[in-house]
Amino acid sequence: MIRTFVIPAIIVAAFLSIAATLMATSPALEPASETPMPMTVRAQTVVTESVELMVHSQGSVVPSTISQLIPEVSGRVVWTSPALVTGGFFNAGQELARIDELDYRSARDRANATLKRATAEVEHAKFEYRRLRSLAERKLVSRSALENGLRAYRVAQAAIEDARANFNQAEENLKRTVLRAPFTGLVRAESVDIGQFASRGQAIATLYANDIVEVRLPIADRQLAFLNLPPLRNGNFPPDMQPNVTLKAEYGGQTIEWIGKIVRAEAEIDTASRMVQLVARIRSDEISEELSVGLFVTAEISGLAVNDIVRLPRSALRNNNQVLVIDQDNKIRFRTVRPLRLYKDDVLIEAGLQAGERVCLSTIQTAIDGMDVNPIDETFLSDYRG
Repeated sequence: MIRTFVIPAIIVAAFLSIAATLMATSPALEPASETPMPMTVRAQTVVTESVELMVHSQGSVVPSTISQLIPEVSGRVVWTSPALVTGGFFNAGQELARIDELDYRSARDRANATLKRATAEVEHAKFEYRRLRSLAERKLVSRSALENGLRAYRVAQAAIEDARANFNQAEENLKRTVLRAPFTGLVRAESVDIGQFASRGQAIATLYANDIVEVRLPIADRQLAFLNLPPLRNGNFPPDMQPNVTLKAEYGGQTIEWIGKIVRAEAEIDTASRMVQLVARIRSDEISEELSVGLFVTAEISGLAVNDIVRLPRSALRNNNQVLVIDQDNKIRFRTVRPLRLYKDDVLIEAGLQAGERVCLSTIQTAIDGMDVNPIDETFLSDYRG
């Protein structure tokens, strides 16, 4: 009986006494508030600079002058120049082909004989008219005889003019049997060979000049604001308002650059792409490396020069054109700015920031105005990484 009830009761009482003693002697716990650690962020000190805006585009090189070699007389081709092949080079005035001249030389000789006969006729008519006029003054011939002599003289004059014109035409046709290059350039395509009959007015080759080449550069209409261009309706730009353009291409395993000018804009704007076609021109005598026709190039057009511009990484710009500015107490403040342009990985800001201010570059998903941060200058980080 004692083991069943008394001993367990004594044990429970002892445990309760010990628990009460421990609770009475335990120290009082006072609640304490934790101070949150400021977030470490990257910061950039605002520095203003002058920036020359650039507009980028790309296109293929095309010749400024393309012409077809067209015979002005018909005949069999008896000779072609070694330069009259695809890719062949020629100089202005160089002979490129010859047409059989036998028929045209015979026509010239016949026209020359006709001219000589007409010359003799007009000399005889002139002498006869003078003789009749002298006799008429002495009343030895009638008035009608004098008029007939005058008419014969005038007919002879008309005949010699016609004969002279025929001779000149025959002489010109004989010269046209030799086809000469109208300018210095290259042969793009040819379709003639010795023995082939060439018809008048039918092209036998396509030529292009190599002294000037052009590149059509499509530009978005909104980017025209970054270029100092006159109104597009004027077509060709005045020489003092032609922007410089730098063309680059990978050719022969190396990167080559050429400097040219934007000389004009095509009048129409593409309604589908909203692109304006600017035309860059490069003169061969102003460059050291040859710019081949058909080469694909990238273009960088020099634009407006603007001052007091702040350059920031594009990631620093938040929605609604806002950035996070860190004040003197290392607290974040929202600031609305006016971006000028997004360029590559940067954003160019023209208003809203002052030199010396600090801008938060770190991406903060839940940024709160007035939040404490621990800024680390981006310049220091760059030096440390380097």
